[in-house]
Amino acid sequence: MATLGLQHKAKTPVRRAPRAELAPNEDDANSIAELREAATGCRRCPLWRDATQTVFGEGPEGAEVIFVGEQPGDQEDLAGKPFVGPAGKMFDAILNDAGVDRQKIYVTNAVKHFKFEPRGKRRIHSKPNAGEVQACRWWLDREIGLIKPDVVVALGATAAQSLLGKAVPVTKMRGQVIERDDGLRVFITIHPSFILRIREAADKEAERGRFLQDMKQVKRLMAA
Repeated sequence: MATLGLQHKAKTPVRRAPRAELAPNEDDANSIAELREAATGCRRCPLWRDATQTVFGEGPEGAEVIFVGEQPGDQEDLAGKPFVGPAGKMFDAILNDAGVDRQKIYVTNAVKHFKFEPRGKRRIHSKPNAGEVQACRWWLDREIGLIKPDVVVALGATAAQSLLGKAVPVTKMRGQVIERDDGLRVFITIHPSFILRIREAADKEAERGRFLQDMKQVKRLMAA
């Protein structure tokens, strides 16, 4: 059984986009539903131009834990819902094995629009840059502020960078809990899409097992 990671302090610089880039009514949102509606008009970075729609977070406003991924993928962009593609299905299956109820958690992404490169009829995922992550930070901060979770799980390097305001070596810090200056606990782990990219069956199964242990550790953090 994995043990809880050591807690560390991390500074969380506050960044705000220029007023001209604000979506209508976003400063007036007092609930996740209102914030989601305001995000449909987000123009904080250029990614909205090519994406089908904003893909906002989903889950109960009183969730004990928020899971933060990188960005929506192709299927999420079309559906308008987070974590519904192959990685989302892997995520759901492992949460179920860990005894974490998907209906009681909140899932979202550091970046709310799909960034991609067209290749024929396919749209290939492209990693968001630091400016795009910074521009979308305002939405994530508001989600956290409204939900007030006990812990936030950073799924991968982009999520960790958004939550902590700096690059984080995920492999080295995986399984650790970093406490921000505002008291929020951030648990570091991989994104489930990493498991899907492993070719060897044995290696894939081993990594799935490690991620399962991470999710069991998150469950213990929720209980604590």
